[in-house]
Amino acid sequence: MAALEGKKAVVTGGSRGIGRAIVERLARDGAEVVFTYASNAEAAAEVEGTVKAEGGIAHAIQADLAEPGAAERLMEIASERLGALDIVVNNAAATFTPAPIAETGDELFDRVMTVNARAPFIIIRYAARHLRDGGRIVNISTLNTFRPAPGITPYAASKGAIEQLTAVAAQELGPRGVTVNTVSPGATDTDLLRATNSAERLRMVSTITPLRRVGEPSDVADVVAFLAGPDGRWVTGQNIRATGGLG
Repeated sequence: MAALEGKKAVVTGGSRGIGRAIVERLARDGAEVVFTYASNAEAAAEVEGTVKAEGGIAHAIQADLAEPGAAERLMEIASERLGALDIVVNNAAATFTPAPIAETGDELFDRVMTVNARAPFIIIRYAARHLRDGGRIVNISTLNTFRPAPGITPYAASKGAIEQLTAVAAQELGPRGVTVNTVSPGATDTDLLRATNSAERLRMVSTITPLRRVGEPSDVADVVAFLAGPDGRWVTGQNIRATGGLG
């Protein structure tokens, strides 16, 4: 029997990069997965097809988490589709162009905080009310909360917020056997990483990472799968740094 057989999961931002790898891994482990995409329906359909070809079940739902009410609607639709809720992975993140604090506008700050912090709060709140006992919440953060860099203020601030949501939720939901953890990836080969870093910088990151490479989305998905599965039952309130030793 697969480790997650019979489990029902929601993954935000599941059509590409780390999110896609998480969807595919959870489905491979036996979970039925609802995942979101913001706009790329073709990429979402490709994920559904890949999961189906491997014998799993995944359903794509379009949801722009920057829109008012989107997070709550997502969870209501997902719960109706799945019939129950066991696993929630907050992975979706707003894209942005790095800029100094002096050049960061209110609109950008608010959008990043809405997608990266407010939406996960609403989703965690919903999960706190509806997760079955023994459920799992995994929040995706970043190495930049402990290894800061210029130009990423809204992003780092939003991810710092989600780490604190994790810590508090773990305390509150622990009596029901629900675990809540953060995974903080290092440099991982995604569209977002390549859009915000030069090729030269990525080569530099590889040289200073003890494992001497940039991470793959599957490296992070495997950590999430551990936390979502039965072997992660005694781990909660933690921030696991999946960075290849960087930081």
